[in-house]
Amino acid sequence: MTQQGTLGVAVIGTGRMGADHVRRLDRVISGARVAAVVDIDGDRAKRAAGGIDGCTAYTDAAAALSAPDVDAVLIASPAPAHEATLLEAFARDLPVLCEKPLTPDAASALRVVEAEARLGHRRVQVGFMRRYDPEYLRLKALLDGGGIGRPLMLHCRHRNAATPPGFTEQMMINDSVVHEIDATRWLLGQEIAAVTVLKPARSSAAPEGLGDPQLVLLETSGGALADVEIFVNCGFGYQVQCEAVGERGSARIGDAHGLLVNTAGRWGGEIPQDFVERFRTAYDEQVQRWVTATREGRTEGPTAWDGYAAAAACEAGTRAQASGARERVMLAERPRLYG
Repeated sequence: MTQQGTLGVAVIGTGRMGADHVRRLDRVISGARVAAVVDIDGDRAKRAAGGIDGCTAYTDAAAALSAPDVDAVLIASPAPAHEATLLEAFARDLPVLCEKPLTPDAASALRVVEAEARLGHRRVQVGFMRRYDPEYLRLKALLDGGGIGRPLMLHCRHRNAATPPGFTEQMMINDSVVHEIDATRWLLGQEIAAVTVLKPARSSAAPEGLGDPQLVLLETSGGALADVEIFVNCGFGYQVQCEAVGERGSARIGDAHGLLVNTAGRWGGEIPQDFVERFRTAYDEQVQRWVTATREGRTEGPTAWDGYAAAAACEAGTRAQASGARERVMLAERPRLYG
């Protein structure tokens, strides 16, 4: 590590998410500093590094990972580049926080799992930030403590105000529902066994060629069900909600019971407009916990196996979108490293 035990982090990718992590590490997180930033766009990398003392801009991830002041890696590059960077990090035995998805498909994610297993110890934490959101943590504690009895169902809603150009139906699963897939696995402690996708009448606000909204049904290995309304052009804001139904009660999060204003004969609050705003606290806590664990020689949080299992479930989901049928999730044998 660098002076006084401060963790020198290389941030790979300086797009929207990567730039936000650079800001977070530089201004919010304690115990770490941005030692390097990497982007194939050299000018963008230089802009990201500008104003940060001791931060070097690179266009090649391998070069940054070999720098003597780099102790850990935060990957926020496009998903197709993740595998190569993860393997470079393994070759140097560097701890990694990898934004979801671990990789774009189950086959490459399994290669990462197998490579980490060969190391004999965990190095990867996958960026499923909902596991660090205060509301999700309260729901997890309630379920683990048996507060509503054995959980039977989850009712989930995932709404975005609008999609950017080029957004596809597959991205509805791979970029959005993937969070509900991981949350379901984590909240219930069960794997996803099968996926079905139902398509109602298409919203008039959906771009041409995009069947929006959709209803995704997840069946778990323990017999529970999770239904996910995914509506990525709802028009009014960003909403993530989850209700757990158990044998002795139910519990719901995501209703945004924050500031309520009464004025001019009306009452109400605000709806976040994107995920960065809604989950800002979760992102901060996730990165801080990763930095603290890394400085203490530990690895915590979602594992490479979690990333692989989510990728396999997403593949079943995109098959279900195309087929209209129930699609089984096929998982390899879990290595002993992941319990």
